[in-house]
Amino acid sequence: MPTKKQKPGINRDAYLVRHLFDEKKLKSLPTRNGYGEGLVEAGKRDKNIVVLCADLTESTRSLAFKEAYPDRFVQMGVSEQSMASIAAGMSLAGKVPFISSYAAFSPGRNWEQIRTTVALQNSNVKIAGAHAGVSVGPDGATHQMIEDIAIMRVMPNMQVFVLCDSVETKKATLAAANLKGPCYVRFAREKSPVFTTEKTPFKIGRAETYRHGDDLTIIGAGPLLYEALVVAQQLSEDHGIECRVINMHTIKPLDVKAIVKAAKETGAIVTVEEAQAAGGLAGAVAETLALTIPVPMERVGVADRFGESGSPREVQEGLGLTAPFIALAADRVLQRKLGNKVPAIPAHITAAEERLAIMQKEILDEALTRTPRKWGGKKPNTSLKSRAKKSR
Repeated sequence: MPTKKQKPGINRDAYLVRHLFDEKKLKSLPTRNGYGEGLVEAGKRDKNIVVLCADLTESTRSLAFKEAYPDRFVQMGVSEQSMASIAAGMSLAGKVPFISSYAAFSPGRNWEQIRTTVALQNSNVKIAGAHAGVSVGPDGATHQMIEDIAIMRVMPNMQVFVLCDSVETKKATLAAANLKGPCYVRFAREKSPVFTTEKTPFKIGRAETYRHGDDLTIIGAGPLLYEALVVAQQLSEDHGIECRVINMHTIKPLDVKAIVKAAKETGAIVTVEEAQAAGGLAGAVAETLALTIPVPMERVGVADRFGESGSPREVQEGLGLTAPFIALAADRVLQRKLGNKVPAIPAHITAAEERLAIMQKEILDEALTRTPRKWGGKKPNTSLKSRAKKSR
């Protein structure tokens, strides 16, 4: 029996916030807050839950668990490799360990220990990767973990969750606590829109449709999913183009049925993630389409490069991850769907490169205004003399 065709627009059954596109009324919170809240609730439900942290207790929001259950919290110091192995041993003793650190360090630094002592043994360990993506901004490329989705989803036995806001992160943390076996929970540092609610459906391995549409599908994961919803609304209002928007919060196990259904019904796919465009969500979706129903697809993600230092929003914009670039990717995939010719290099990639070059020049010019001419800047050299007098 054929399914009933859905009217384009926000899916009411997703129970998103009422003021979805009202910036003044939309609340913003770090997704990591949901992890801290979820840990405390999970600890209340199950006395076997323990939390280990690598000297980043407040930053990862593990502090709330430490204060609530100090006898079940272990401060490991800067020792992510030991943390993974010790957690694996604790799981053998019946505990349910959550290990918390920046994603750049866990799974970045301890990937081999996670592979050997956690995944290979199918240990019941939960890996929490905080400050993932580029939203750590000023911390720079070393701390902007954008390869983690790719390296974790290829690991056997490992389940991978990428959460869109603080509410969903809490739900995923509680779900991970009940899950048997290892998993990776990815969340960010910076504040981002809270656009889901307690009533918004969440189930491991099941994608959720947040917006109905039949012209193309945007599949997203993480806080950038909100950017996808903004783009979908703009395309509908300005051009009458109706986008389906899917939250693929579970990268593994992947909801293959949702991807195939979207490909059949809309004929074009755009993926959106704050991670490398190769290997992560985009890689998982592309593999699925190639094996089932190949349709035109475009990827919005980091284009085979490392991050940059700057404010979180500047970095996202400079790497082509915000709404204007998603809109360009949507236009390109629609042109391909219609059989029209498109440039070899996607417009959203070239536009991001151009924007980054402009931003870098603006930053350099601003820095030169504060630099004496003697050192290649534009500030009078007399400023050096005034500094010398002050130092005396």
